[in-house]
Amino acid sequence: MISPLRLALFLCAGLAAPAVFAHAEEPPDEAQRIVTVKPGDTLAELLGDAGVDPAEAHAAIAALTPRFEPRRLAVGQEVGLRLDTEDKLLGLEIAPAPGHTITVNRDGAGWLVQEAMTPRLRHLARIETPIEGGVFGSLTRAGLPGPLTHSLIRALSHEVDFQRDVQPGDRIAVAFERLRGPDGVLLGHGQLHYAALTLSGRRMEVWRHAGPQGEVAWFRADGRPLAGGFLRTPLDGARLTSGFGMRRHPVLGYSRRHSGLDFGAPSGTPIYAAADGVVHSARFERGYGRTVRLKHAGGVETVYAHMSRFTRGLRAGARVRQGAVIGAVGSTGMSTGPHLHYEIRIAGRAHNPATVALPAADPLRGPALAGFQRARRVLAANLATINADRLEVALAAE
Repeated sequence: MISPLRLALFLCAGLAAPAVFAHAEEPPDEAQRIVTVKPGDTLAELLGDAGVDPAEAHAAIAALTPRFEPRRLAVGQEVGLRLDTEDKLLGLEIAPAPGHTITVNRDGAGWLVQEAMTPRLRHLARIETPIEGGVFGSLTRAGLPGPLTHSLIRALSHEVDFQRDVQPGDRIAVAFERLRGPDGVLLGHGQLHYAALTLSGRRMEVWRHAGPQGEVAWFRADGRPLAGGFLRTPLDGARLTSGFGMRRHPVLGYSRRHSGLDFGAPSGTPIYAAADGVVHSARFERGYGRTVRLKHAGGVETVYAHMSRFTRGLRAGARVRQGAVIGAVGSTGMSTGPHLHYEIRIAGRAHNPATVALPAADPLRGPALAGFQRARRVLAANLATINADRLEVALAAE
């Protein structure tokens, strides 16, 4: 579905809405992603991590530069991307400041740049829903936009195995921003702020927080970060189809040890790097088909097999960031259908990705922890004003 923000931008720019905007459904060959700028990132690197061809990224950035110098990207800033199923860039969107949006859209063989200045007032909203038929579907049905849902699932994947930990009766609550115009019309959505999962009676709460240098991450109440560990499930919307350990091989027909986890997903589903690392190899391997092997700190290796393709430019020695797209689900090698075979190896020995203990990042301390706790108290005060009669609250301008 075309977002109200994108439609509003066309109208504010004095343009007629394109014909495709008249339809309720988003084109099936188009996907939207939101990427967040981290310390040291460049726009070219962000596009590369999303799988965009370097030449296309360069052309889009060159079109953007007269309106916005990419070096002005700030840590924590978000960039919206529109991609087709082959990671071809269709457009990008940057908000240099509240109410100021710049879009770069493919226009034939070139790029069309548009700029809009629309006041966008931040409102804090909260939704809570039982988890029925998967976390993604439950949250989007409750009103959380798809890109924000993907971002949240990826953040929680450090802590939660969504294939095993979620049971009937579990619930999830999320606090996030809705962006409204002066007349109250919904223009789009802003940041995620908070999430709470109730899993088999156990409650887990996490907060999104920007540190003193602008770095953005998710934290537990005591300041311990979720990021820094490894993603338990390095793709979205997958289902566990085969566990770790002894099993009857689906192709060979006899029992042998399964050294990883298999996740069934449609062919072409993006696969993410489970942690920061270096590409050891990206090649066709006997049995495993197209396979990527990443080396990580502490002698840890992750393996991603049966892929349909690799991200363009992925080669041995290249550095990748956690969450970067490294390829797509397929059924190459010894496989009976599209799925990802995912392994975690420590010092060459395979461990169960669902249970293995892996290094985590350092917790917040001192002034950084105090700032995080102040932000938590402000958020809690705002959430306390939301109830059945008041579904969201206006936030103070920053």
